[in-house]
Amino acid sequence: MKKERYISIGEASKLLDVSIMTLRRWDESGRLGSVIKQPKGNRYYRREDVEILTSDLLQRAQDWVISGKDIKEEYYSRTSDIFQARLVSMEKLLMQDNEAIQIFSLLVSVTGEIGNNSFDHNLGQWPDVPGTFFGYDIEKKQIVLADRGLGVLATLKRVKTGLRYDKDALKVAFTEIVSGRAPESRGNGLKYVRQVVSQNPINLFFQSGNAKLQMLGGGNELNLVEMKGNSKGCIAFITY
Repeated sequence: MKKERYISIGEASKLLDVSIMTLRRWDESGRLGSVIKQPKGNRYYRREDVEILTSDLLQRAQDWVISGKDIKEEYYSRTSDIFQARLVSMEKLLMQDNEAIQIFSLLVSVTGEIGNNSFDHNLGQWPDVPGTFFGYDIEKKQIVLADRGLGVLATLKRVKTGLRYDKDALKVAFTEIVSGRAPESRGNGLKYVRQVVSQNPINLFFQSGNAKLQMLGGGNELNLVEMKGNSKGCIAFITY
């Protein structure tokens, strides 16, 4: 077990500002993600899972997607052109960050792929508010994207009519070549995202509907689980 990737239940309790008993309840509900239990009963959490719950940017995106709360203009890209301009601004900042210099182009391409999907596959048929949430914190090494669109399941059901569940749709989107034609190409783009994450120190959390997917950088394993809540569209949280 790599110590730098895991933290104790006490450390997690302090970072999240909740009691250890609350963390144990979260263990049973699956809210916090994977738990490593040692023979003596000690519990350890993946640092990446804790970062998800402590991210202000992710909380803002979730509030917008799930609760419909307003967001600041600086995070809202109503059109693809606005999104692309902000993507260029992020790229310039990443190029100035010595810790990201080796992977800045990959971070930009992954972010662009996910963001462009939102516009490409909801064009003219946004069920709610058009556009995307797009925020980043270079200091904390976090990038967050979200939309209130159709979601992965509705997108892929256009060509895979047998799909019924969000979890199955996410698995297809990240593992199967569906088609090279629009609008199905969304899933193919997410396979590119998976490839980049699996080969680089980039972590990904992706949620659509009541399903979430997590990938740790440098590994090809997909951690797919169903959640109790249900969100509109998609939410992506990238750390590096």
